[in-house]
Amino acid sequence: MSALVGDIREIIFETLRSSLPKPVEITEKTHIVEDLGLDSVAVMDFVMEIEDRLDMSVPLDKIAEIETVGDLIAAMQNLRSGS
Repeated sequence: MSALVGDIREIIFETLRSSLPKPVEITEKTHIVEDLGLDSVAVMDFVMEIEDRLDMSVPLDKIAEIETVGDLIAAMQNLRSGS
C-alpha cells in the first residue's frame, strides 16, 4: 500500500470515527449507510469534512457511486492521482 493510500485511508477512518455517536469497528468493507447508519445529510457532512482535510472536491456523481469505506478510499485516491 502506498503512503498516499495509507494517508487517505487513515484520514477517512479518523474522520468517520469522530463523526459517529458511538465506537464502531470500521473496515474497508464497511457500508457507509447500512453498517454505520449515516443518512444522506450525515454522508454529505462526512464527505465535506474529508474534502476539507484532503483539499480536494468529490463530484456528486462520484459520491452517489460510493457504498463502502473502501469505495470512498479508492475514489479519493483516483481523484488525487487524476484518474
